[in-house]
Amino acid sequence: MQAYEAPVNYIQHLTGFFEKSAEDARLTAFHQALYLALFMTWNSSKFKNPISIARDEIMNLSKIGSKNTYIKCLKELTLWGYIQYRPTRNHFVGSKVMMYRFDTSSGIDTLSCPENGTLPSTTTIPTFGTPRVPYSGTQVGHYLNNRNNKQINIREKENSSNEFPPTQKNKKMENQKMAVPDIQEVKNYFLEKQNPTTEAERFFNYFQSNGWLVGGKTKMKDWKAAARNWMIRSKEFQKEKQPANPLSTNQNKDYSIPL
Repeated sequence: MQAYEAPVNYIQHLTGFFEKSAEDARLTAFHQALYLALFMTWNSSKFKNPISIARDEIMNLSKIGSKNTYIKCLKELTLWGYIQYRPTRNHFVGSKVMMYRFDTSSGIDTLSCPENGTLPSTTTIPTFGTPRVPYSGTQVGHYLNNRNNKQINIREKENSSNEFPPTQKNKKMENQKMAVPDIQEVKNYFLEKQNPTTEAERFFNYFQSNGWLVGGKTKMKDWKAAARNWMIRSKEFQKEKQPANPLSTNQNKDYSIPL
């Protein structure tokens, strides 16, 4: 007796995918765009599994311009349980993609192996909202266990690589904070560099008013370096303000003397 497979519900499937992807922090806009392009191709083939895909066509639909990004997203969608990507080395035969279903309303789903075009005998496992797996018999349990273990290991590696030890993290944050100087400290530094205290006051008042931001955006890391730049610009500005020297010509001319 063959297992009956219900038709794919377009709306319920997309709703199931978006609910699953909303909880998956690993997915990027590239993954979602690629999946929707694959879903459009699957829909065009009347939801037959697996579907044959052409790289240029899918990249155009998903608006992914990089071949490396395209292949990477296909492999990650496979690893994370959204599809199963079966690449081909034959340039005349398209790669295959098995689309898992997300429209099943119950916790029990029927597995299918459509590679030979026929449905196998009924084999059921509880899916509890997870996609169907294109295996049968005892392979199903091994597949699910291996996939879950891989995902756990990936998450642990990502978390461990992104975390600093507490002491190093605190030390790094402390090094990034600049001690804000007082007005007298700024004046002393300007005098040390042979600059007037009026420029020191202008420097201090300007950065004190904007929260010690460089360019109005970035937190200042070294106020002495900023002060040196201020001194240089101040001297250049003073040079520009100086009037040009008049021509060294004799202004007292006697026009009664013939040329």
